[in-house]
Amino acid sequence: MKSLIIGVVGPCGAGKTTLIQGLRANGYLAKHIAQEHSYVPQMWSRLTNPDILIYLDVSYPLSIQRRRIDWTSSEYSKQLRRLKHARENADFYLNTDDLTPQEILQQVAEFIDRYQIGHSG
Repeated sequence: MKSLIIGVVGPCGAGKTTLIQGLRANGYLAKHIAQEHSYVPQMWSRLTNPDILIYLDVSYPLSIQRRRIDWTSSEYSKQLRRLKHARENADFYLNTDDLTPQEILQQVAEFIDRYQIGHSG
């Protein structure tokens, strides 16, 4: 039962795109929700209304390193404020600072599988 819609949110550089690619390659229906760019707190639910909401987090220094972007800590903090509602409503939160893409995929897939078992009947 992999037909659940899985929404993925988080600040730039957290690993959303890589996770979504990995989930899709494993048969999951995963969608990126660009909540970090929206001023509407519930945009994540309006756009996708996922069955499962995954929140990937990353520290400011690593977000710069991973994305090779030149943004200020103020801009990073602004993204976190825009993501606050999604983070508070996420089914699964994962800080990706010390994890490889494969470890992130594994932890999220394990959560999704547990979620499906718990909601299958």
